[in-house]
Amino acid sequence: MATSRRSRSPNERELQLSRIGRALTLTFAAAVLVAGGVLYGLVVLLDFQEIDSTAKLDAKTLFDLVKLSFGVVAGAGALVALVVAYRRQRVDEAGAHREATRLHTERFSQAVDRLGSDSPAVRLGGVHALTGLADDAPDHSLRQTCIDVLCAYLQLPFTADPGEDPAHEQEHHRYLALRKVRHTILRLIGDHYRRPKGTHRSWQGCDLDLTGVTIDGNIDFEGASFSDGRVSFLGAGFSGGTVSFRRAGFSGSTVSFFSAGFSGSEVSFDRAAFSGGEVSFADARFSSGTVSFRDAGFSGGAVSIMGAAFSGGEVSFRRAVFSGGAVFFGRATFAGSGVSFIDATFAGSGVPFVDATFSGGTVSFDRAAFSSGEVSFRSARFFGGEVSFTDATGPAPSGLPAAVSTAYGPVALPSTWLPLNP
Repeated sequence: MATSRRSRSPNERELQLSRIGRALTLTFAAAVLVAGGVLYGLVVLLDFQEIDSTAKLDAKTLFDLVKLSFGVVAGAGALVALVVAYRRQRVDEAGAHREATRLHTERFSQAVDRLGSDSPAVRLGGVHALTGLADDAPDHSLRQTCIDVLCAYLQLPFTADPGEDPAHEQEHHRYLALRKVRHTILRLIGDHYRRPKGTHRSWQGCDLDLTGVTIDGNIDFEGASFSDGRVSFLGAGFSGGTVSFRRAGFSGSTVSFFSAGFSGSEVSFDRAAFSGGEVSFADARFSSGTVSFRDAGFSGGAVSIMGAAFSGGEVSFRRAVFSGGAVFFGRATFAGSGVSFIDATFAGSGVPFVDATFSGGTVSFDRAAFSSGEVSFRSARFFGGEVSFTDATGPAPSGLPAAVSTAYGPVALPSTWLPLNP
C-alpha cells in the first residue's frame, strides 16, 4: 500500500537527513581518494621508481603491515562513528524542535481561549500569554501567528463608550476595561518594535496588520524600527490622544496609512528617518489636531501623501530634510490648515506638489533651501489664505510661476524670485 505524503514545513525539510548508507558510502569514497592522493604524492616526492621483487618479507615488515591494517580499520570505524553520532545529533534536534512546537501549540490554544473570555482580566492575561509565546516561538512562522492573533483582536468591532451616565455605569466600566486590553496590545507592539532586530523579544521584520483598527487613545511607537516586513494601518481611525512615531525608522519595509483618519489627534513623526521601502499616507484624512514631521529625514524609498486631505489644525515639516528618494504631495489638499515647511531643505529628493490645493490658512516655505532634486508645483492651486516663500534660497521650484500667476491672495517671494510675480 502506498503511503500518503504530507507537505513538510521549511523547518522539517531543513532537518531531513540523508540516508545512512549514502552517507557512509560518500565517507569511504572520500577516505579512499584522500589516501590514494597521499600515496601518489609520496611516490612522486620520493622519486620511487620500482619495487624490488626479490626482497623478502621479514617479521618487522609484516608487523608494520598489520599495524597499518589495524590503523585503516580503526580510522574507518571512527568515520562511521562520526557519521552515526552526527545523525543522532540531528535526529535529537529534530525531536527537540517537534517537542517545542507541540508545547507551543498547547500554550497557544490556552492563550487564545483566555483572549476569548468574557472577563476583561482574563483577556488581559491572554494578551500577555500570547506576547510571551511570540517571544519564545521556536521559529518565525509561529511568532507571526501569535502577532496575527493579537492584531485580529484589535480589528474586532467593539461597543462604543455609553458615557458616564449613572444609568450606564456598568457598561461604561466594562468599556474602560476592554479598552485597557486593546491599549495594552498596542503598548506591547510598540515595545517589541523598539528592540534591535535579531535580539530576544524583537518583532522587527514581522508583519503587522492593523487594518481598520480604531485607536482612541495614546499610541507610542517612538524609536520603533520598521525594516523588512509589512505594516498596515490601512483605514485605521485615530481619534483623540497622541500618536507618536517620533524617531521611528522606516527602511526596507512597506508601511501603509492609506485612507487612515486622524481626527483631533496629535500625530508626531518628528525626527523620523525614511530611508527605504514604501510609506503611504495616500488619501489619509487629517482633520483638526496637529501632524508634525519636524526634523524628519527623507533620504530614500518612496513616501506618498498623494490625495491626503488636511483640514484645520497644523501640519509641520519644519527643518525636514528631503535628500533622497521621493515624497509625493500630488493632489493633496490643505484647507484651512497652518502648513509649515520653514527651514526645510530640498536637496536630492523628488518632491512634487502636482495638482495640490492650498485653500485658506497659511502655507509657509520661509527660509526653505531649494537646491538639487525636483520640487514641482505644476498645476498647484493657491486659493486664498497666505503663501510665503520669504528668504527661501536656491532656484525657484518648477511650475511655481504659473501657480503664482493664478493665485487668489498674497504670495510672498524672495527678492531673487521677484520676476515670478504676476
